[in-house]
Amino acid sequence: MSRFLIPGLSALEPYTPGEQPRDRRYIKLNTNESPFPPSQGVIDAVNGQAGLLQLYSDPDSTELTRRLAETYGVEPRQIIATNGSDEVLNFAFLAFADAAHPLAFADITYGFYPVFAALNRIPYRTVPLKEDFSIDPGDYIGTGETVVIANPNAPTGLCLPVSDIERIVASNPDRVVIVDEAYVDFGAESAVRLVDRYDNLLVTGTFSKSRSMAGARLGFGIGSPALIADLHTVRCSTNPYNVNRMTAAAGVAALEDAGYFRRNCRIIEQNRGELTRELRALGFAVPDSKANFVFARTGRIGGRQLYLELKKRGILVRHFEKERIRDYNRITIGTAEQMQTLVRTIKQILEEQA
Repeated sequence: MSRFLIPGLSALEPYTPGEQPRDRRYIKLNTNESPFPPSQGVIDAVNGQAGLLQLYSDPDSTELTRRLAETYGVEPRQIIATNGSDEVLNFAFLAFADAAHPLAFADITYGFYPVFAALNRIPYRTVPLKEDFSIDPGDYIGTGETVVIANPNAPTGLCLPVSDIERIVASNPDRVVIVDEAYVDFGAESAVRLVDRYDNLLVTGTFSKSRSMAGARLGFGIGSPALIADLHTVRCSTNPYNVNRMTAAAGVAALEDAGYFRRNCRIIEQNRGELTRELRALGFAVPDSKANFVFARTGRIGGRQLYLELKKRGILVRHFEKERIRDYNRITIGTAEQMQTLVRTIKQILEEQA
């Protein structure tokens, strides 16, 4: 770092993205991307905007916001479109938390939460997951903190029922509860239906996973009109043209092609179920995931060693060095063929270890 970096940021530990190697072709099961391309309608929409890049995008993402509102059964003024869901999360941390209003989130969850907190100099409390990696709703009831819950959680894939989310929201009426639903489309229940009942609930989502648009960087937030107005204030004070015109057009097209999106999600769910059964038959412990990944460990080989052996053979999974989960690997659900190759390769590795 340079001698000019301010002291408050000198100790910042940035978020570490999943590997994006260029040295060879891999079966890439490490960053929870969709194995399916975007729909043809999305591709056509992007191409249709390519000749207009000399013009700024719509700062209000008007058409995209309208389509999102229709899709989720809310009003356009209850929606904010953002450059990935990471941006709306950062906006929310800036808007709703500070030294007097600290954050609370799980000890094992999305790694960007502590980074955003540190970057914005917001104190936070990490709440240990239970022994089975589930969230205990009681840990967040009536705490008076700005609560952040990934539901389903990452990297575990476990989720809370919406009834428990509602208990947490209702018990903290003077603080915002942020529910990060990046993976909700793979079999979990959304909390969006609660936003008209609770003005302190913000639900965030993304097009990266279920809608095959990780490279487009498109996210959104849904909440009460007042909460969304606060987020727009932050947006217009930092980056008013935050969603580019190609991405906005792609988002509209993706929402229009809902059948394609739903079919792909159901295939992912089927492949997840089959992979879970195969891994458990090999002696792996695999929590019941509601995301497009599974979280798995076995006593037959260490987590890091399995990750390295798979990488040698051209398969990337995600390994974490955090003490509590270092024996686990997070495995993105791909096509049926990719899952078959993965299981076959794991069997070979385990046989070699034996």
